[in-house]
Order: sequence, then structure tokens, then C-alpha cells
Amino acid sequence: MNDELKRKQLNTYKAFATGLFVLMAIIFVITTILQKSNHSHWIGYVRAFSEAAMVGALADWFAVTALFRHPLGLPIPHTNLIETSKQKLGDNLGNFVVSNFLSPQNIRPYIQKIKVSNFVGEWLIKERNQAILIQNLSDIVLDILNKLDDAEVSRFITKKVSEMTDGIELNKILGNGIIYLLDKNDHQKVVTNLSKQIKEYIIENNGMIQERVKKGSYTFIPSFIDNKIAEKISSGLSDFFREVEEDSQHEIRGLITKKIYEFSNDLKEDPKWKDEFKAIKNDFLKNDKLNEYSNDIWVSIKNTLIKELQEDESSLKNYISKNLNEFSQNLKTDEKLQNKIDHWIRVTAYKYILKNTHQFGNLISATVGNWQGKELSEKMELEVGKDLQFIRVNGTLVGGLVGLIIYTLSHFFL
Repeated sequence: MNDELKRKQLNTYKAFATGLFVLMAIIFVITTILQKSNHSHWIGYVRAFSEAAMVGALADWFAVTALFRHPLGLPIPHTNLIETSKQKLGDNLGNFVVSNFLSPQNIRPYIQKIKVSNFVGEWLIKERNQAILIQNLSDIVLDILNKLDDAEVSRFITKKVSEMTDGIELNKILGNGIIYLLDKNDHQKVVTNLSKQIKEYIIENNGMIQERVKKGSYTFIPSFIDNKIAEKISSGLSDFFREVEEDSQHEIRGLITKKIYEFSNDLKEDPKWKDEFKAIKNDFLKNDKLNEYSNDIWVSIKNTLIKELQEDESSLKNYISKNLNEFSQNLKTDEKLQNKIDHWIRVTAYKYILKNTHQFGNLISATVGNWQGKELSEKMELEVGKDLQFIRVNGTLVGGLVGLIIYTLSHFFL
């Protein structure tokens, strides 16, 4: 119902209550005049009723009017109560709402009925809604990306990388990494593959070995002897590396493992390695280079994101859409997930409301307190003024009846 209709209703009821008072006043005047020339008993009863009714009507008119304004514009104490006490009214109203509507026992039943997961699942399952959500998210992210200062972002990345790498000891990281691989025995694959490669290289380059043997041999030694020696060397070496390749327990493997363990521990503990890796790190992560790397990384990420977010069928949007479909299906079918999400929402809402109940009270208090006094009085009168006019009507009728009773009692007993 709009304010204009409320105002019409208020004026109608005001006119009715005032008309009833005027009627009582007319009856009082008429009966007073009649009583001078006519001594009928009924005239006295009617006159007493109308006289008391006028008093009741005036008293209740004063009481109702005093709530919203000064009666007849006279600054009578304790009138125009709403305007003069608006801040107190706002505080009391805020406290009343918080105490009676936002108490734990009142809000708990409503919080327990919250079931968001099923609604979200139903909403997300529709392709149109997914498209709207993805587009809105894309627009928000694009707006953020376009507003970001590239130089500031690069400096931020540089600063964070510098902070993270300051305490990093690369020698220990590398040493621990090697020991981790040794403990898992993964290095044996490298030994096997390397043995195989060396064996095949020896076999494929047998001619080169013969040439090397002849080149280092004495001139008086026949070439068939050199060839035989070369063949023995080639065969021996290839057989040795074949054994290493095929025998996982070959002694050379254990020796290699031992040497790598020694190197790894040396890498971790020897200050020499610490200083060398620190020098490498400082050289690689100089401020000018780090700024350049950071800028290149950021520009690359930014351009990729902008391209993906602007295209309708980009890989990123398709990936998001796929995951939204899976998530919406899970929300509809996975009861455990539904309960988990709804429980989290209920607990969060419950805690947030209880934590901020005073804010609701402050909001009501501040809102009422910030209204202009006259405006507040008008708002209140529009809302409850119509009903208050019945107080005037009731006051007129009840006052008349009380006056009639008093007149009757006094007539019979006095």
C-alpha cells in the first residue's frame, strides 16, 4: 500500500472521529437548551452522555495528537513525543528487535531450515545460467587485469621471489634431492641405460678402436696382432658394460652408489659448495634479471588470461564449464556433499548473525535517529495513525457511557 492511499485512509478515520465529537457537541448544546424549557428526565441522561463523551473525545484526541505533534501548535510539555524522542525511540526499537527477533533461540529454527546446495545445483545445471556466470566472472577478471599496473605487479613478484629465495640453500636442496633418488634406487635406471649406451658405442666403433691401437703401436708389430689386441679390448669393454647393464647387483653399481652418496653429503655439508651455489643463485637472480624475468612471466600470464577470457570457446572457459557441470551434478546427487555445504552455510550464517546482532540494532537506531523529526512523525502516523483514531472513537463512546453511569448513580442515590 503506497503512502498516498495510507494518507487518504488516515484522513477518513480522522474525519470520522472528529465528526463523532462534533455530533456529541451538538447533542450537548441541544439538550442543554431543551433542559431549560423541558424537565423530562431523558434529556438529562442524554446531556450527561454527550458531555462525558466530549470530554473523552478531547482527552483521547490530545493523547493521540501528542504522539506526533504539539496539540494546536502549543509547545505543551511531554507532547510531540516521537519527534523529541526519536533517538531514544530508535535505540529502544533496535534493542527490541535484537533482543526479541535476533536471539539464538529465535534464529536457530530458521537457520536449520537453510538448504542452499540443492537450489544452487538446480540453478547451475542449466546451460544458460552457466553461460551467465562464466561471462560475469570473465568480465570481472578482465576488468581487474586491465586495471592492474604491470610494473607494480612485476615489482611485487620480484619482491616475493627475493624473499622466498633469500633463505634457500641450493646445495642442500640438490644434495637432498640426489639422496632421495638414491634411497628410491632410481639412479640404477641411469646406470643401466648409460652402460647400454657405452656398450653399443664400443661395438659400433670397433674400427676406431683398431685405428687407435695401430696408431699407438710399434711399427715392427704386425697389423694382425694390433687387430687382435683391438678386438680383445673392444670385446672386453663391451662384455664388461653388458654385465653391468644386465646384472642389477653388479659390484660397480654399488661402488657408483657409494660415490654418489659421498658426493651428496659433501654437497650438503661442505661450505665450498654452499658458497658456489650462492654465487650462482645471486648471479642468476640479480635485481635487473629478476625484474626482467618477473615482467616477462607476468605479461605472458596476463596476455594468456585475457585471450582465454575474451574468446567464447576458449580452453579455460570450456574447462570451467566442464567443472561446473560436474559440480552441479554432484550437488544434486551427492547427499554427503550437500550436507557438508549446507552445514557449513548454516554454521557460518549462525555465527555471523550472532556476532553482528549489535550491528542490526545500531543500523535501526542510526536510521531512525537520522530521520528528520517531522518526517519520522509523519511516517509513524501513516502506519499507525488510522488505528489510533479508533482510540478517539472508543474514548468518545466509553467516556459517554461512564458519564451516563455516573449521572444515573448520582440521580438515584444523591
